[in-house]
Amino acid sequence: MDALIPLFAVVVVLTAALAGIAIWAPRSLRLKLTALGTISLLLPVTYLSLTELLGRPKPADLEWSHTVFTDANVLATDLREGEAIYLWLQADGTSAPRAYVLPWDLNVARQLYAAQQSAQTRGTALRMRRMDSNHSDDDMEPMFYAAPQPRPPSKS
Repeated sequence: MDALIPLFAVVVVLTAALAGIAIWAPRSLRLKLTALGTISLLLPVTYLSLTELLGRPKPADLEWSHTVFTDANVLATDLREGEAIYLWLQADGTSAPRAYVLPWDLNVARQLYAAQQSAQTRGTALRMRRMDSNHSDDDMEPMFYAAPQPRPPSKS
C-alpha cells in the first residue's frame, strides 16, 4: 500500500505527457480525440488494476523493493502440491507482513515442513533465510529454519 500512491502519481504524470503529445501532434482531430479517449480510460483501469493486486501474493522472483532482504519470520504457510508455496512473511526491519508465492518445489516444501516441525518442537519462530526461489540444491544453508532458542537470562 505504501507504493500505490507514488506509482499511481507516476502513471498520472506519464498519462498527462501522452495527452499533451496527443493534443499538440500534427494529426487529424478525429485521431487526437481517439487518443485522448484512450488516455482518459487508462487512468481508471490502471488504478483498478493496482488496487486489485493489493490482496494477491507477490511472486518471490518479482521482489525488488527488499533487495537486501536476508531474514524474515514466517507467519503462515500454505503448501499447494503441484501448484505453489504461499508464504506470509515479516521481513526483518519492516513494519508490515507481506504475502509471497514461490513456485512449487518438492525439496523446498520438505525443507519448510521439517523446519516447521523443528520450530514447533523447540517452541521458537520459523524463519526464512533468503527470498530467491532460484536456489541450488547443494546450498549448505537451508532456505527455512527454526530460530534458535533465546539465551537464558544471566544468573546474578
